[in-house]
Amino acid sequence: MNITKQTKIAITDNKPNWHVVDAKGKVLGRISTEIANLLMGKGKTTFVRNYVVGDKVVVINASQVEVTRNKAQNKKYYWHSGFPGGISKETFATRLVRRPKQVIIDSVRRMLPVNRLTSIFLNNLYVYPGEEHPHQGQIK
Repeated sequence: MNITKQTKIAITDNKPNWHVVDAKGKVLGRISTEIANLLMGKGKTTFVRNYVVGDKVVVINASQVEVTRNKAQNKKYYWHSGFPGGISKETFATRLVRRPKQVIIDSVRRMLPVNRLTSIFLNNLYVYPGEEHPHQGQIK
């Protein structure tokens, strides 16, 4: 019986590219899948699930992202303080006004695989509520 050995894939070109994604007027779910694919590097030929081969993503105009139909009033975010009776909730519209960066980050985090690389992928995501961002030098 001949058993083949698995070998590690050598990733030579692991320098990440920088991408700018403008969220103005775009649907939250569609833009989140695009961002998650860029962070994981799924479009690259060197894509491997257990390595970080993804790119860095800068999201601008996060405060102007949209959702379809009436989800702005019906979509709710829940969290718990840990104390009895400490459940809190907030609609999408109020969360977008109060914390627009967190809306994008939460949506992208839920589209990434749940493993040890998730935090590394999220560290490569930069979200800004307006047009200005400090990453002009890295972007070609």
